[in-house]
Amino acid sequence: MRFQEFVYMFRSDVHRYVGRPTLPLVLKHFLITPGVKYSFYMRFCRYLRGKPFKAFGLFYIFRYLLSVVGIKYGISIPDTTNIGSGFYVGHYGGIVVNSATVIGKNCNISQGVTIGQSNRGEFIGSPVIGDNVFIGPGAKILGHVHIGDDVAIGANSVIVKDVPSHSVVGGVPGRVISNNGAAGYINHIDY
Repeated sequence: MRFQEFVYMFRSDVHRYVGRPTLPLVLKHFLITPGVKYSFYMRFCRYLRGKPFKAFGLFYIFRYLLSVVGIKYGISIPDTTNIGSGFYVGHYGGIVVNSATVIGKNCNISQGVTIGQSNRGEFIGSPVIGDNVFIGPGAKILGHVHIGDDVAIGANSVIVKDVPSHSVVGGVPGRVISNNGAAGYINHIDY
């Protein structure tokens, strides 16, 4: 990852919180918004990971800071996770994402969400999540399932099968209950 890509990714994340981010807004939200702070450390660690000699130890300092922020806010998303631009953590606490997960751009994750790997059965592996996806509080997405674009996953849903694009999913196990998609849940995507 180049530095310009890191800056773009972080700016797109902040944009999802505040709209057009100015430097004072970025600093304010870095200080008071857990999702912005976690996103910065996660993206910066990913940037430093590819540098020679891990940027002479700077990577390990920021990786430590990422783990401290993660413990403080209850967010466990490894810096190796492939996450697109415009990542938004609506509420912190109890968020766990497997490192092999692929998340598209403009994804909203709420508190209590688990996106995990399955080690057996038909869907061995980790989820692949499309663009403009809203994941409601307490939702669980397990195994190598494909979540399409513009999907809203309801609170406390358990997703163990593929979800088509433009769907609203709810229940245990999750099933399509509407074709309205995530319209209205995903804001500030004009970065």
